[in-house]
Amino acid sequence: MSTLVTKQAPDFTATAVMPDNSMKEDFKLSDYRGKYVILFFYPLDFTFVCPSEIIAFDKNLDKFKQRDCEVIGASIDSQFSHWAWKNTPVNEGGIGNVQYPLIADLDKKISRQYGVLLDMGVALRGTFLIDKEGIVRHAVINDLPLGRSIDEALRMVDALKFHEEHGDVCPANWHEGEDAMTPTAEGVADYLAKHVD
Repeated sequence: MSTLVTKQAPDFTATAVMPDNSMKEDFKLSDYRGKYVILFFYPLDFTFVCPSEIIAFDKNLDKFKQRDCEVIGASIDSQFSHWAWKNTPVNEGGIGNVQYPLIADLDKKISRQYGVLLDMGVALRGTFLIDKEGIVRHAVINDLPLGRSIDEALRMVDALKFHEEHGDVCPANWHEGEDAMTPTAEGVADYLAKHVD
């Protein structure tokens, strides 16, 4: 599987269930240029690990928006399945009225473009951070039983924004407010001298 990181994110036009539960038939990824985007794929509606991730993204949506980052979910289900799942209460196996778009990828074209489609026809748990110019800057793909970390997605947005604003690079386990590295041999040596025992 070749990586999309450093490449233009494949654009697409699809039907999406929007935050207000309307169905937008001409939803385009390219309409989000000028903002950071977390695009994530999950296997199927009405399953088990998926609602925990979808609801966790929704509970943290304000944190993403504070970073000028939009969240978009996608699976191979139809828009009607997405709508039904959104309109099923959480205590009855639904996801409730999540406030970001859910993309219908019934023909599996988008999942295929992003390299997450399994032979069995469902998508792996792929998460893609796309910058304001539409370039994929980070990607992580989990197998079906392994739920993703929303905190790590937020950390990656912070790291990208910090690098773009300051030019410094972000070392292992970096978080907003911590020291970064100047991308020179001296900068790395200085950082390591201060932070590695």
